Amino acid sequence: MKRYPDAIRILVAIDCIIMGFDGTAIKLLLIKRNFEPEKGNWSLMGGFLHQNEDLEAGAERILFDLTGLNNIFVEHITTAGKIDRDPVERTISVVFFALININNQDQEALNAHNAQWLSLEEKPELIFDHDEMVTKAIEYLRYKAALHPLGFELLPEKFTIPQLQKLYEAIYDMKLDRRNFSRKILSTGLLVDTGEKYEQSATKKATLYQLNQDRYKDKFFAFWHFMPHPGID
Repeated sequence: MKRYPDAIRILVAIDCIIMGFDGTAIKLLLIKRNFEPEKGNWSLMGGFLHQNEDLEAGAERILFDLTGLNNIFVEHITTAGKIDRDPVERTISVVFFALININNQDQEALNAHNAQWLSLEEKPELIFDHDEMVTKAIEYLRYKAALHPLGFELLPEKFTIPQLQKLYEAIYDMKLDRRNFSRKILSTGLLVDTGEKYEQSATKKATLYQLNQDRYKDKFFAFWHFMPHPGID
């Protein structure tokens, strides 16, 4: 194998910021490390890039290893490359952002990695520069959710409009007007009425909807604007 003679060794890691929604709060999937460095402290799920895989494949491998899930919504959001970010060896981290249905993951896989879902308010201090990564991920989620309907990735297959509204209130940490939100989301044509009712509704039984998968995939990158853009009235 040919090599660049003057090149130096720099490791490439992948860190995954995994978010879910429990019906009330946005949560992070974190691991309590049982290995050095920083044994006993909390971190994102990550690992080193294998020589025979590209970045996206590496992220998918790490996500599957932790959650047991394939076909997760995942996007690259940033790259961390400060010289001293890893105390062991010079390491560049490529950071991915993933959204999953919190009820779908493999619990045995989570237990094997000493992983736990924690709300943003409960989040402990993380190792290295992982707190900075999480901050960027939250900003990215709020920006992206204002323009594209990615919030549906966090919901069960069937859901009510009030459940969807609670999700977006959790994302933005703000209260939304019920009528305006319902009107805007129904006007997108993204929802399909299942004809079923949510039996656990506190008041009258709410209608259960499903996502129109064809319209979702076809129009995902259109600008829906059913949420206010962060920082703009």
